[in-house]
Amino acid sequence: MSPYLDVTVIPVPRAKLDTYKKMSAEWGKAHLRHGAMYFSDAVGDDVQPGKLTSFPQSVQLKDDEVVAVSWVVYKSKEDRDRIAAAVREDPELKAQMDPSKMPFDGQRMFWGGFQTIVGLSPGQ
Repeated sequence: MSPYLDVTVIPVPRAKLDTYKKMSAEWGKAHLRHGAMYFSDAVGDDVQPGKLTSFPQSVQLKDDEVVAVSWVVYKSKEDRDRIAAAVREDPELKAQMDPSKMPFDGQRMFWGGFQTIVGLSPGQ
């Protein structure tokens, strides 16, 4: 069975970037605590608008925002489903789930699950 990924794309106001980074670290730790294999989050520094589609266009990026992309790696889709449910119920994160407390506009973020088709490491 090959690893399963959850990928999320989020528009984050630059003024709330520090708050977002703290929140992301807490969410990442929760995923790992509940069994995820890996968590990472990145902020775009070279994401130009395209002619038809792009990261900025996908989240209707505003001038004072940056695009963040996070991903979580799981052993399988079944593990993802179990772990995601546990994270949603994690008491340490419950207070952050209120949309009014999010440091970004959750209506413009998007996410999805992906089955790995190729995964390479150095030496392979």
